[in-house]
Amino acid sequence: MQAASTLALHLQNGGDLAPMRVDDLPRADGEIALADVTCSVARFYGTDIVEPRPAGYFENHPAFGRRWVPNRRLDARRLREAEARSVPQWRDHTTARVVLTSAGVRLKPFGSPAWLPFDHALLSGVTTGLPEVVLSYTVCAPLLLAGPPAPWLGVAIAHLRGTTA
Repeated sequence: MQAASTLALHLQNGGDLAPMRVDDLPRADGEIALADVTCSVARFYGTDIVEPRPAGYFENHPAFGRRWVPNRRLDARRLREAEARSVPQWRDHTTARVVLTSAGVRLKPFGSPAWLPFDHALLSGVTTGLPEVVLSYTVCAPLLLAGPPAPWLGVAIAHLRGTTA
């Protein structure tokens, strides 16, 4: 949090973000790297309800023969659990390398070979918390960046957008 306050004061006094070298990030022409940190990341979205298979058992009834006996209580509980799992919530929690550039946020989840681009041009909002920042986009699910570097990133992204965090 101290780093974010220091950066905010630096930027308010006319300072700017310092470019840095990041050799393994593919960038567009003129795109400048400004930070290279590690954060916990997650996405906020809901899913379709996956209805569970009906629960029950087969019984051998003396008059009706072999028949299926449903377990309606278990079916109802499983459906409530499936509905609860489908509501919008923070999902896909992982740790990722986060590179802030002049064009956007670039994520590389640990264990993944690919960089995921989140361009500033598509950013619709920046919400800062302790110690996290939520980036809302016009075309995809919100992105949560959490950990010690997150408040600094929130200040830097708001500066790049021309707003205050």
